[in-house]
Amino acid sequence: MKSDQVLILTESVDWHTQQLQRALSNLGRSVHCCSLKECYFDTLAPYGLRLPGFEEQLPLGVLVRGISKGTFEQVTLRLGILHALQEWGVLVYNSANSIERTVDKSMTTFLLKKAGIPTPDTWVSESFPRTCQQLQILASLGNKGVLKPLFGAQGRGLLCLETGKDEFDREYYQGVYYLQKFISTWQSESCTYCDWRILVVGRQAVAAMLRRHEHWVTNCAQGASCEPVNLEPACMQLAEAAAQSVGVEYGGVDIVRDQIGQYWVVEVNSIPAWRGLQSVCTIDLAAYIAQHFVNCLGKVNSR
Repeated sequence: MKSDQVLILTESVDWHTQQLQRALSNLGRSVHCCSLKECYFDTLAPYGLRLPGFEEQLPLGVLVRGISKGTFEQVTLRLGILHALQEWGVLVYNSANSIERTVDKSMTTFLLKKAGIPTPDTWVSESFPRTCQQLQILASLGNKGVLKPLFGAQGRGLLCLETGKDEFDREYYQGVYYLQKFISTWQSESCTYCDWRILVVGRQAVAAMLRRHEHWVTNCAQGASCEPVNLEPACMQLAEAAAQSVGVEYGGVDIVRDQIGQYWVVEVNSIPAWRGLQSVCTIDLAAYIAQHFVNCLGKVNSR
């Protein structure tokens, strides 16, 4: 049996969570919040799970706003709880599968490439010598490489490397080297680098912004400015196809454009922030996400 409440899984009742609470309440939904760290398996419980605020029933649906860092075992447990909820027919938004696909940058890149979506050439392995060799090959062709943490976010830990002999803290990357061909987004007229963040909800691109920075890492968390922008239909379609390729119901798609005008998808985020985007957008993004979540609830619970 399911409760009439919906659950937001979040590490803190931050701005994003408050926006979703407001939007869901406006749609007549009762909302409870807790952290995945507070949830656990208990085979003596009615459904084999213990969720704060749901002692005898399961939530009608779950909206995932955060999964905190942890050991491999801790993250596996948290994702296992999402899978278990889905086994009971609870809507998990975004699903455990899509979160797994997007948290792991290598799988995101693989699925983008498999779907025929333009994404920069990428090599991911546990071999440091192989990574250095590939970087030397890039350098011999006049290209640079970007090293990224496999589970990184908000532009943290990104390095632009020019040769196979660059020095960096290997331990930071946890023995996995995600190397991607560097795509220059330099705009000489503004003396900045830029990219686009596009919010896709229900497989539809609903809002976008241009992120501009004097540094090549253009995340808002790294100090980039946000500007409103009207996207070309081709770019919007690319974002929609990227979201579909990894199976997210809503997500943030990052797209860059190279010096000859080619668009490239570099990332799909299944738990996207949208505060910067909301600051330059007239659409109530939380309301848009909440409405789609409620629409999905209706489909799942009518089966």
